[in-house]
Amino acid sequence: MCRRILDPVYDNEKENWRILTNKEIYALVTKPTITETVRLNRLRWFGHVQRMEENRIPKKVLYMNLETTRLGGRPRSRWQDEVREDGRLVGGKGWKERVYNRGEWKKLLKTARNHHVLHMPME
Repeated sequence: MCRRILDPVYDNEKENWRILTNKEIYALVTKPTITETVRLNRLRWFGHVQRMEENRIPKKVLYMNLETTRLGGRPRSRWQDEVREDGRLVGGKGWKERVYNRGEWKKLLKTARNHHVLHMPME
């Protein structure tokens, strides 16, 4: 959508029109990328479930251990592995303790969103 709104640009070096690359579009647009939004929402939901009582179903499911064997080859990343990595990027070493203070957790996630802490650079 942004590519259509921003229109093609004239390239003086090659003396022709071209469309903007994704890198150029993300540099111009200040909105978070879809991966950044997913990562922030995943952390937000994790904080919500962590503050729940122990007997609630979402919290039980989060820490459920299924006794199954995994396929051979490289292990697929699990949801909790992704949350752990995102939490470390956002809050440093003590990020899990900050989850229990709702106000501090919201402030941490808001800072992460504003400073694009979870932004995945394009190659």
